[in-house]
Amino acid sequence: MQIEKNIVLERIDKKPILIDTFYSDEIKQKSVIIFCHGYKGFKDWGAWNLMATYFAKSGYCFVKFNFSHNGGTINDPIDFPDLEAFGNNNYTKELDDLNDVMDWVQSHFKNNPNINTNEISLIGHSRGGGIALLKSAEDKRITKLITLASVSDFASRFGSTEEIIKWKNDGVKYVTNGRTKQQMPHYYQFFEDFKANETRLDIASATKKIDIPILIIHGDKDTSVNINEANNIDNWSSNSKLEIITDADHVFNTNHPWTKGELSSELKSVVSKIINFIS
Repeated sequence: MQIEKNIVLERIDKKPILIDTFYSDEIKQKSVIIFCHGYKGFKDWGAWNLMATYFAKSGYCFVKFNFSHNGGTINDPIDFPDLEAFGNNNYTKELDDLNDVMDWVQSHFKNNPNINTNEISLIGHSRGGGIALLKSAEDKRITKLITLASVSDFASRFGSTEEIIKWKNDGVKYVTNGRTKQQMPHYYQFFEDFKANETRLDIASATKKIDIPILIIHGDKDTSVNINEANNIDNWSSNSKLEIITDADHVFNTNHPWTKGELSSELKSVVSKIINFIS
């Protein structure tokens, strides 16, 4: 098993991105899976490392990364030491990040005969699912798409008109992180960037354009993203399969830190369904 952790992707005039790769040397012609974490997430959250190992053992080259403005740093990639970066994040930065990671994957593995960079599947969790849907509508390199507990729109998450006016006047609003107890800032640029790119960031219209197969996975006990959002994505797609995981919450009954040597039965079911879908 080849595991490379915290590879630094340096970029001109952009924050660097940290990348992990997991794959087995013994399995030929592996396709690539790229995993996008969600809001207040990071690549090393909970059971994601264990999940990556499962995919690698099943014959895939699994790549996960931290979005450049997720609040982590190169030296401290877990949790949120850089709240200034977090406050300056937005959806178009995340789309750019994903594009640069895909470019890196194709370049990094181009001389590896055992890895097929012409077959790239995206997995997006929660907000990362929304980003993966948008990217799949505009990038032909993606051959399959999997959403996990994905959001189906971004516009409704900014709050009421009154809240947005207050946000504009204050310049910043704060969200409490229930686990770390940090007050996490969102600068008003987040909303401005959304409005400036509203057509591109419309998940409904993007999903209707996607012609590759989509696997939509959602837990029926998800209190963070309503299961109706999975139904929305399924209704908009012309080529999707919806899988509901019974008794599963937003993170498929895992938590952070995850100290067990096994995935939760719910996340194991997720992995199994994804492997069946991709293969």
